[in-house]
Amino acid sequence: MHSGIRQVWTAAWWRGIVAGAVAAACMFVLAPGGARAQSRPSHGKLFAPQDLGLLEGPDRDLWQLPDQIMDALGIAEGALVADLGAGGGWFTIRLARRVGANGLVFAEDIQPQMLEATMRRVGREGLGNVRRVLGTAEDPRLPAGTLDAVLIVDTYHELDNRDAMLRNIAKSLKPQGRVGVVDFKRDGLGPGPALEERVDPEQVVRDAEAAGLRLVRRETFLPYQFMLVFSRPQPGAQ
Repeated sequence: MHSGIRQVWTAAWWRGIVAGAVAAACMFVLAPGGARAQSRPSHGKLFAPQDLGLLEGPDRDLWQLPDQIMDALGIAEGALVADLGAGGGWFTIRLARRVGANGLVFAEDIQPQMLEATMRRVGREGLGNVRRVLGTAEDPRLPAGTLDAVLIVDTYHELDNRDAMLRNIAKSLKPQGRVGVVDFKRDGLGPGPALEERVDPEQVVRDAEAAGLRLVRRETFLPYQFMLVFSRPQPGAQ
């Protein structure tokens, strides 16, 4: 049913890789003294902002199941949450509606164009409970010790420095906070990037444990994706 979506996603993904390579080459040539600018690192795996519209088909709700994902993380009215790798804000606005006026959503991305797209969408929806955060490849720059949940949807496979990123995400959590990682299975079914771009869920678990997080549970309700829920170890826990 989603073969056409998969082809579009894959084609767009490779356009993003090419665009990233071209941008990196331009930065190398144009930076003073011939050195690549420190504040604009190259990330060849990042999805190209101009292709965002291709990934938001009318059936995404049917296979992404955002309400069930938010339920699995216990995201409720008044919660403080982060959408890491917000992209065009598809999940951001759903989080904002869920947490309501008493909650807050931090829309994080390392590409300014993505945040601009997200905030335009937030404005169209009339939502006042979203804050943009321009992160880096190592640090999402989220407020320390304040978040009930951090959601990483369709983004984990793009992360370059996973250990540093996960350690910094852990620092942003409240003691009972949760991290949810949702990404595409490696069975080749459904939408998503090319198979070689996908990540093994067991690798995600190893990465998280190395960064000081512990696996709470695995969710199996998504048709084309896995979902892993992590937390910070509690003092005295074995």
